[in-house]
Amino acid sequence: MEENEVEETLEEEVDKLEKASAEAAEYLDQLQRSQAEFSNYKKRIEREREEFVTLANGALISNLLPILDDCERALKTVPDNLQGLTWVEGISLIARRLRMTLEQEGLSEIEATRMKFDPELHHAAVREETNECEEDEIIGVLQKGYKLHDRVLRPAMVRVAAKPSGESKE
Repeated sequence: MEENEVEETLEEEVDKLEKASAEAAEYLDQLQRSQAEFSNYKKRIEREREEFVTLANGALISNLLPILDDCERALKTVPDNLQGLTWVEGISLIARRLRMTLEQEGLSEIEATRMKFDPELHHAAVREETNECEEDEIIGVLQKGYKLHDRVLRPAMVRVAAKPSGESKE
């Protein structure tokens, strides 16, 4: 009888060990899943934080664009006899530094002149009839457009060529 008791005890211990092993495997699986979920959570939070920073930068840069426009307009209207004055050079320096700072943050100007009109990048403010340019070719920029990284921050406001109304479209 002792052998039977030893075998039963041994079987009970083996069963306990198998149960413990199964529990350990289940706990390991749960731990690995939790780690993967936490890793995905961290990545999602980081992505959301980066998007938030990009949007916040975009809002700030959008508010600075009219200042850059004003500086450029002011510099274009300075009479030739005032060009060498220090305050004019100061305004020019400020405009250059502002543009450089914005470019370092990812701002880039949208190309427009003599390009085909693209509604994703351009806002057609005026359509002018002309034979000198192809249909839907941009013939002038009224206000510069800008991208922040790959996102359009402000479309370029442009003049677009149209065929004269007497001619038929091919």
